[in-house]
Amino acid sequence: MSSVAQLKIDFVSDVSCPWCAVGLGALEQALDRLQGAVSAELHFQPFELNPQMPPGGQDIGEHLTQKYGSTPEKQAEIREMIRQRGAEVGFQFNPQGRGRIYNTFDAHRLLLWADREGQPGQQHALKKALLTAYHGRAESPESHEVLLRLATEVGLDAERARALLASDELADEVREQELMYQRAGIRSVPAVVINDRHLISGGQPAEVFEQALRQIATEASA
Repeated sequence: MSSVAQLKIDFVSDVSCPWCAVGLGALEQALDRLQGAVSAELHFQPFELNPQMPPGGQDIGEHLTQKYGSTPEKQAEIREMIRQRGAEVGFQFNPQGRGRIYNTFDAHRLLLWADREGQPGQQHALKKALLTAYHGRAESPESHEVLLRLATEVGLDAERARALLASDELADEVREQELMYQRAGIRSVPAVVINDRHLISGGQPAEVFEQALRQIATEASA
């Protein structure tokens, strides 16, 4: 009887990143296919695409033009590509788009708290809820009201979440984690780190994740 390979997976990502929603869906599909062969301990790690984003955010079209020099036509083309890739992994993007892009620092503080103090699976559920709220319904991940509602919906302690959001708790820890991954050479997300050694970059298809995880699991069991 073959043993089940235990893998630690750190999913480095930002709530505002649409490819992170695609990549997470593909990773989940791959892990479903590998049930019985791989057991994954999944942690969501912080990465801010726009750490200097001011309160209230910025129009997404304006932001993409300013940051990347992309035209509205190119943005529409990429948006449709992402929509199709999302559909392949069961993620539905808002047809009207996201509207604005926001600061996500407090969302990362909440995610780190969920990982440290929540029950198994609650950080994962919160991450998916945040991605759906922003990319699916164009809700602001900067809003404490939205963050508190999502935390409560996934079963986290509402009063504890409210107190955390009202303070600077875990701010230094989030920044330390972000700096650690930057120093490790991660410049874009999603970045999926397996057993602190192997890196899978980008919103890859499920087949790519499955093949890589199977190979890593084989090596880990050898």
